[in-house]
Amino acid sequence: MITFELNEWRELQWKQDGMINTLRDFKIRNDKVKQLNFLVYGPVGAGKSSIINTIKTIFEGRQYISCLAAQDSAKSQTLKFKKCDVGNTKDGFLPFTFSDIMGVEKENQCGVQADDIISTLKGHVKDDYVFNPISPLSGPNDYYLEHPSLSDRMHCLVYVIAADKISLIDKDTIQKMQKVRGTANGMDLPQVVFMTRVDVACSLTKENLRHVYKSVKIEKKMEECSVTLGVPMNCIFPVRNYYKETDIIEDINCLMLHTLTKIVHFADDYVVEYTRK
Repeated sequence: MITFELNEWRELQWKQDGMINTLRDFKIRNDKVKQLNFLVYGPVGAGKSSIINTIKTIFEGRQYISCLAAQDSAKSQTLKFKKCDVGNTKDGFLPFTFSDIMGVEKENQCGVQADDIISTLKGHVKDDYVFNPISPLSGPNDYYLEHPSLSDRMHCLVYVIAADKISLIDKDTIQKMQKVRGTANGMDLPQVVFMTRVDVACSLTKENLRHVYKSVKIEKKMEECSVTLGVPMNCIFPVRNYYKETDIIEDINCLMLHTLTKIVHFADDYVVEYTRK
């Protein structure tokens, strides 16, 4: 059985400094938009909060935990909407934010409501709103922004899917996610997948993360993910979160930075196109 290919089917730079500097220096082409907004969304335990922790760790240069992660949990640890800046006052903040939300659960009255996600994409949901699994947010409400600007909207939707659990996602969860995807399609919103836990899904990648784009198994998992969600392969990115490490590992950083570099341009393109409408 072939487990890996001799050549990478995606080229990746395994040096972090250049990518970090590129992202720090990135300029949004619309002067009125100060930050690109990314919404992380997916099943409980897929690694949404860990994604944000990993990104903040990279730019802090040390382990950083600001979002409570629900590793292998059946219930979401994130209960309210929270935009997370990247960077700090000393070194400066980067021109993008990642928003953490409650995870998707299969039961109708559990987890985040699809309508709440749609409202968030459109910029109606204010920071610190506590999600209600039974009743989605609507106006008038202190946490409902009636007339959001382009800066309030999300500029890219990031699905977070665990590579080793794609086949285990139940139909109800998929239907909820497809409802959100349908709305995002109507908004012409960029949509990408962060495919987490690649080290768990593939022993070759676990031994050496640099084999991720040589792994036949990872490629097949990406294809499975593409079929399940309807997201094209070139918008699916395998990533590895920090979850047990206490030291910085450059290969983990590089895989995430490669992905960030791509999606920041996707989001900036959306802002430009939206402005032209």
